[in-house]
Parts: sequence; C-alpha cells; structure tokens
Amino acid sequence: MPQGTRRLLASSAASLVIAAATTVALPTTSAQAAVTVTNPGFETGGAGTATPTGWSTYSAGGQNAASYTEAGGHGGSYRLTHWSATAYKVETYQYLSGLTNGSYTLTAWVRSSGGQNAAYLALKGCGGAEQRTDLPVTPNGGWIRLVTPVSVTNGQCTISVNSDANAGNWLNVDEITLTLGSTGVAARGVDVSTLKKSEDKGGTYAYADGTAADALTVLHAAGANYARLKVWVDPADGYNSKARVLTMAARAKALGMKILIDFHYSDVWADPGAQTKPSPWASYTATQLGTAVYNHTYDVLNALKAQGTTADMVQIGNEINGGMLWPEGSTANWTNLASFLTQGAAAAKAVSSSTQVMLHLAKGGDDAGARTFFDNAVSRGVPFDVIGLSYYSYWHGPLNDLQTTLDDMAARYGKKVAVAETAYAFTLDNKDSLENNLATTAQLTTGYPATQAGQAAALRDVLNVVEAVPGGKGLGAFYWEPAWTAVPGNGWDPADPASGNAWENQALFDYANRPTAAMSWLNHR
Repeated sequence: MPQGTRRLLASSAASLVIAAATTVALPTTSAQAAVTVTNPGFETGGAGTATPTGWSTYSAGGQNAASYTEAGGHGGSYRLTHWSATAYKVETYQYLSGLTNGSYTLTAWVRSSGGQNAAYLALKGCGGAEQRTDLPVTPNGGWIRLVTPVSVTNGQCTISVNSDANAGNWLNVDEITLTLGSTGVAARGVDVSTLKKSEDKGGTYAYADGTAADALTVLHAAGANYARLKVWVDPADGYNSKARVLTMAARAKALGMKILIDFHYSDVWADPGAQTKPSPWASYTATQLGTAVYNHTYDVLNALKAQGTTADMVQIGNEINGGMLWPEGSTANWTNLASFLTQGAAAAKAVSSSTQVMLHLAKGGDDAGARTFFDNAVSRGVPFDVIGLSYYSYWHGPLNDLQTTLDDMAARYGKKVAVAETAYAFTLDNKDSLENNLATTAQLTTGYPATQAGQAAALRDVLNVVEAVPGGKGLGAFYWEPAWTAVPGNGWDPADPASGNAWENQALFDYANRPTAAMSWLNHR
C-alpha cells in the first residue's frame, strides 16, 4: 500500500514540538458543533508568512521555509503551501486541547501536484492511533474537499499537514475545520456479474500468498460488503439470467454481504450508447413495455426474496443518461421513460419496502447533464432513494468534477449518492487477444500510473471524495468487475464464445490471480 494512506498508525508525538493555540470560534450547525481552530483559512498575516498565526512548523531537515502562506485561497485570499526547489520534508500543525471526547471529522480543501513520497492530512495525539488521508493529484488546479475522521479519547488532538516531497512538488491546503461527528462509506461494493461464468470456464483465484480461494470470499475478506449483480432478460449465453443471479445472490448473502441488483432491461449490455430492448419485448407498445418492466422486476426480486436473499438495493436501468428501452423509453420520450422507471421502482417496493431504489447515470463528472436528467425525473414524480453515477477518470473528467456532481446531486435532491461503477488499470500489459479499454499511456489519468500503486490511489481517492459528501449523504462506491480476469470463453460478447476480455488489466486480481494492492481499499471506513 502506498505510503501515506489513511490507516491506523502508532502515534509519534516525539516527532514534533507542540505549540499552544489561541482560539477563534467557527460557525456551528444543529447537526455538528465546530471545534475552535486558529486561523483555519490562513488569512491572518497575509502572504509570505512562514509560520501562520496559530500554526507551527517542523522539519527534521531544517526545511521549515518549505511551508508558507501565499495568495490564492479556496474561499479567502490566502492558502497554506508546501513547496521547495529542492527535496524537502515539512509538517504544518496545530495543537487543540480541551476537547470533549468523542468522534470528530477534519475537513479541508486541498490541491496537489502529485509526485511526493507522501502528502497527507493527519490527526494525531488524539488518544488513539494516528489517522491519515492522502491528498489526490489535481492536475487541472481544481480544489478537492477531503475529510479525516478520528476518535478523541484524551481531550486533545493535533491537526497536521505533511509533505515528504521531491524538488518542485507542491500542495495547497485551506479552510480547515474540525467538527463533532463521524464520516465513512457504508457501501463498499464489487460488481461480480461475470464471476460465475469465469469459474465455469476454468478461472481461478487466490489469496496474496497464492492459496487458492473463492474470489467472492477473497473480496469479502478484503472488506467488500456489497455484491452488485446485473440481470439480462434473455441472454445468449444463459449468464446474468434470473437463475444465475439467484445463485450468486445466495453466495453473497451467505458471506454476510448485501446485494445490489442491476436491471439492464436488455439481453445484452446497456449503457449510454446502447439501450436495446430484450428480444421478447421487441414488438411491445409503450404500455406493454411498462407492464413488462414491472413484471420482470417483480419476478426477479420476488424470487430472491423467496429464497431468503431479498435485494438490499436495485438499479432501475443501467447508465440511463439517454433513457432505456430505446426508442420508446429514450429521453426524447420522457413521459414513457418516467413511466418505465416508476413501474420498476413500484415493483421493487411491492416486493420489499426496505429495498432501496437507485437511478444510475454514467459520466460522473457531468453535473449539468445529471441535473437535466434528475430534474426531469423529479418533475414527473419518479420515485427513487439513491443517485448512482459511474466514474472512470479516463472517461469522465477530473476528480473535482466528480465531487461537484456528487455534492450537487445530494444537496439538490436530498438523496444519498454513490459511485455505482469505478475502476482503474494496474498494468497496460494485455493478457488476451483483445485490446483493453485502458491500453495506452496517453489514456491514463495524470498522477495515476498503470501500476498497482496507481490503481490503489485511484480507488482510494474516489472513496475519499464520496466520504466527503456533506451531510453524510455519500453512500459508497462499487468497483466494476474486479474478478473479470482473462479466461477463455468469458469474453465481452455473450453470443460469441471466442470474444475476448477488454478489462483484465482493471481487475482487482493480477495476472497471477492474486489480489492487487487496490483491493485493500475495500476496507475503507
């Protein structure tokens, strides 16, 4: 795991000199009480302040000058910066005392060049283990809001900004607050829709030590608590059918996992570029399609309930930016689309009122597009509980755009939000005859190399952004097809056994079928 990841670390109070801080009251809300932090926006003293008021600087190598304030804050006029023309290690920190014991959350706006050996926020000396959150790379200069939770048991805590950097690496931090209350991500999911076919075709999986194991068990042991399973109506290969989903749901529930059922309302892949009606429904009218959506949804979910594996969440459609069941249910026919979505949601609630209904779009960085879709859905009374967005950084834009969209969706519609799909490459090498979706250096996202460390950082940063959604509305994230390794016969086309897999370099199992480093982030709390 890369250095600087949030994890439990032994506290190291000896590594810094604690300075008492004066206090300035911050605004409070009814839900959270803010702790007094001095100079949280680094405004006092103006630009060029080596040691901002209320803060202290420590560098074992005598490089205190690498920490300073400068113009260009997130909200105010100034920000804290770490930078030097030579390699440096520096820490900027503030000690807080007289705290009421309990759960707290540090919030800060950050930017970073990337390239550091470590660049992170930390809460230390709080009575337990040190808590860290790494700073993501922000190549477009966009600010990212991060959170770090901690449990205070001794009435004190130190807020710390840390850099272990190479020459020219930089970070910016601004608007630091500490509030009562905790954060976390409740759903740490994996889409394992191709797993059964992989196993049937000879695919194998193992723990890190090479011991053979069931892939779902390995993923669950790493921290996955949700299994996402897609449903096709009449698939050519018989997989992702009702019967297969029942089998996989039973396996997941036996491990104690929850399940998310992803209805495609198609016989093949449904996504923003294709929403093909199932062949049995090809000649249906709009009214008949609505009935078919209800009956199909009810049938699958009721069968799950009957076997004791009631769905915890369902998607009514998959990446439906342009609608579903084209052309009748496209966004050019919103009246029909709203009816289809409402029928699916009604069927899910008829089976189990506790099952959460998700509407799922692609393009997680497209806030304007998401607004247009959900404004239309809400104005037509479509019921839903969760907003899901796909986010692949190499397709959907910078991380700060994802944060903007998640934050806006949660605030505008008052719903929980989730990243319903995400993934990243651990290598650019190919293991079968089909070129991978992420295949060249030019396609990579800046700051995230196609290595196990780069894959881990990509998943980590997505989880951190979801966790930071205000009001605790960030539900979680689902890694797409972590077990879709290169197994002959388990290709992308259900009608062609010879088709290849374009995804094996983005799985969470490497080419020796062992977990990649990123899998450990399924334990993110």
